[in-house]
Amino acid sequence: MQLKVKTVLNAIQHFPGFVFHDVRLLDELHGQPRLEVTLVPHAGRPARCSHCRQPAPGYDHLPQRAWLFVPLWGLVTHFIYTARRVNCPEHGVGVEHVPWSAGKRPVTIAMICFLSRWARRLSWRETAQVFGTSWECVYRSVEWFVGWGLAHRKLENVHSIGVDEIHWGRSKGADSFLTVIYQIDGHCRRLLWVGKRRTQATLCRGLAALGDEVVSGLRFVCSDMWRPYLNVIAEKAGQALHVLDRFHITTHLNQAVDQVRRAESGRLRASASAQADRLKNMRWKLLRRGSRVRGNARHQLNDLVASKLATARAWILKETFQPFWRYRSTTWAGYFLSVWTERALRSRLEPMKKVARMLRSHENLLMNWFKAKGEISSGVVEGLNNKIRVVTRRSYGFRTYKAMEIALYHNLGRLPEPNEFTHFFC
Repeated sequence: MQLKVKTVLNAIQHFPGFVFHDVRLLDELHGQPRLEVTLVPHAGRPARCSHCRQPAPGYDHLPQRAWLFVPLWGLVTHFIYTARRVNCPEHGVGVEHVPWSAGKRPVTIAMICFLSRWARRLSWRETAQVFGTSWECVYRSVEWFVGWGLAHRKLENVHSIGVDEIHWGRSKGADSFLTVIYQIDGHCRRLLWVGKRRTQATLCRGLAALGDEVVSGLRFVCSDMWRPYLNVIAEKAGQALHVLDRFHITTHLNQAVDQVRRAESGRLRASASAQADRLKNMRWKLLRRGSRVRGNARHQLNDLVASKLATARAWILKETFQPFWRYRSTTWAGYFLSVWTERALRSRLEPMKKVARMLRSHENLLMNWFKAKGEISSGVVEGLNNKIRVVTRRSYGFRTYKAMEIALYHNLGRLPEPNEFTHFFC
C-alpha cells in the first residue's frame, strides 16, 4: 500500500528536495480512519532559506508538525514533517522553506486550493461539513487564496469600469452599503475593488487602489447619477467618457411610477372609489416592460390605461421613454429627450417631474451613452450586482465586512490561482 500511495503522491505533488518516506493508516478520527504521510529531506539536498530560497547550513530542528492534506480515497490525510532551522548568511537563523506549507497554517497549500475551489460551489459551512473541517479553516483558506490572487493579478488592458453601490447586511445607513468597481470590458468582466460605505472618500480610495496608470488609461466609466460619484470621476478620470448607467435610469422611472400608484391607491381607497380595484395587484405589471406583459395581465394593463388614472399616465410616460435608447444620432436623441421632459413636466405627476428634471440636468452625460454605444454594455454592472446578491444569499449573510470582501473577490474577481503549487483536484 505504501508504494502505491507514494506513487500517487509523487505524481500529483512532487516536492524537490523532499521524499515521501512512510505512509500509515491510523486509528479512527471522527468515525473514519486517517492517513499520515511522513516526509524527510532528500539525502544530499541542503535546506533552503524561507526568505531568499537559497541553500543555507543547518542550525537545529523544530518539533514535528502536521499539515492537513487533500483527502485521499475519502480519508483525512496529514503530512508529517520535522522542519529544520537554517543559518542563512543574509537573513540569519530561520525556518527552512517548506514548499507545501503556507506559513504557520496547519493546512497544506494543496488543501487550501482544494477547499477554496469547492467554496465557490458550496457555502463555506457546507464545504467544512463535507470535508470534515471547520468553518474557520475554510475561511482562512479562502483568505489566503484571495490574498495570493490579489498579489499576483494583472490590471493590464483595463479600459472600461463600472462604479456602483450595493446594499449588504441587515442594518441601514451608510455602513450598510458597499462601493464596488468593476471592469466591464468585453474581454473581461470582473470585480476590481470593493470598499465599505458609500461615500466620496470611499470611491477615491478605490481609484487610488487601482493605480494612476490604470485610471489614466480608462476610456469609459459607467455609473449612476449620484453627485459624489460624478464629482470624483470628473476629478480623477476626467479623460474617460462618463456614461450614465441605463439600468439606473430605468429604475428611477419605475420608482416614480410606483410612487404615483401608491399615492393614488391610497386616495381611492380612502374615498371608497370603485376605481381602487383597478390598481389592485398591479405593481409588478406596471414595473415590467410593456412589451413583456402577456395574457390576462395584458388585458388588465390595457383596462388600466383606458381608465386614464394618474398611474396609467405615469406608466405611459415610462413606456414612451424607451425609444430614447434606440437612437443613433445624438441630435435626434437630444430632441426626443427635450420633448419627453417637457411632456413629463406638464403631467402634474410630481414623481415623474422629478425624474424629468434629473434627466434634463444630466443631459450631457446621457448623450455619452450614444457615443459609447457598442463599446460597453449598460447591463453588465447590474448583472455583477446580482451575482453579489447570490453570493450573499448562498452564504446566509456575512456578519463581518472582511468575510464579505473576501467572498466577493473570491467569486467575482477572476483572480489568478497558484497552479504551480498544486494539482487541480476539482
